[in-house]
Amino acid sequence: MKITRIETFAVPPRWLFCRVETDDGVVGWGEPVVEGRAEVVRAAVDVLAAYLIGKDPLRIQDHWQVLTKGGFYRGGPVLSSAVAGLDQALWDIAGKTYGAPVHALLGGPVRDRVRVYAWVGGDEPAELTEQITAQVEAGFTAVKMNGAGATSPVATAAETAAVVDRVAAAREVLGPDRDVAVDFHGRFTAASSRRVLAELAALHPLFVEEPVVPEHSHLLPGLVAATPVPLATGERLYGRAEFLPVLAAGIAVAQPDLSHAGGISEVHRIASLAETYGAQLAPHCPLGPIALAASLQVAFATPNFLIQEQSRGIHYNKDADLLSYLVDTEPFRFVDGHAPRGDAPGLGITIDEAAVREADRIGHTWRNPVWRHPDGSFAEW
Repeated sequence: MKITRIETFAVPPRWLFCRVETDDGVVGWGEPVVEGRAEVVRAAVDVLAAYLIGKDPLRIQDHWQVLTKGGFYRGGPVLSSAVAGLDQALWDIAGKTYGAPVHALLGGPVRDRVRVYAWVGGDEPAELTEQITAQVEAGFTAVKMNGAGATSPVATAAETAAVVDRVAAAREVLGPDRDVAVDFHGRFTAASSRRVLAELAALHPLFVEEPVVPEHSHLLPGLVAATPVPLATGERLYGRAEFLPVLAAGIAVAQPDLSHAGGISEVHRIASLAETYGAQLAPHCPLGPIALAASLQVAFATPNFLIQEQSRGIHYNKDADLLSYLVDTEPFRFVDGHAPRGDAPGLGITIDEAAVREADRIGHTWRNPVWRHPDGSFAEW
């Protein structure tokens, strides 16, 4: 079996899909994208595709080595995301070839269902109680919210109180038996995070995500030591080498993204590395159906898995949603806040190719917003 064609599709709201076809007619799908830079990743996939054409798709690990290291210059979000989507597609092909779900090829399932959480925003708290109530009524046992919008370099008393008030409102709705995760999104400096974390501890968040931007990861040991709140990070880290220092710093939860951190192959290895530090895996995934399907396959085969992000109803999805490009939405039917394990081969989903090709004719040019402080200076989004 040989790879004969590789295509990419820019589909609303902000995603990039890739399709890998073989001469035996087996097709695999992947989701290589950097949100806001889809066109750049698309070009990177085209460059890497030139190597894969004519190759055996089942030599996944060998291809991963060449795609990530064969160009001498390594890493970064664009290359790692391009490789990630291709890697997902190759695992999809392998599963379909062997007639098995990817989690079986990774060593078999360690759980029967995967806990997922729902996104409820939080930048603007006015409707937070209503949004959380709706998710609880839908059966979810955990939600995630933004801790704040644009935040001063040294958080004011009012900004700190607003974060605590929002999380307290969430805890009031959720009660003691459900969880709230709080995303700081790198919007806080280490000093501000230390101050806010002290106030949040009594509200028992499941974790606080990105308490500092990735380039300040060297400050994580001090934050870990200063708070009992579990800290999480990883959506902007792209391989084991980048996860090693943050795991050594004592983070409780590693959050690699299956569409950014080298795909199924590398995230499976990151999970094993995290396990040696007693850290849990909670893959980042505010993206489309292929990224989520890949994430779930890893989750089913990962002992130290905690919880899975998913994008149904997320505020980014304005022109299409998680279910828009699927022939059958059953794989993403969440029951009591969990995704049941399926045994369909490959990634376990069937992409509506006609819908994808039609959406690609429209395409998208999604960009994240640029925020500024009141004095006109740049603010972290």
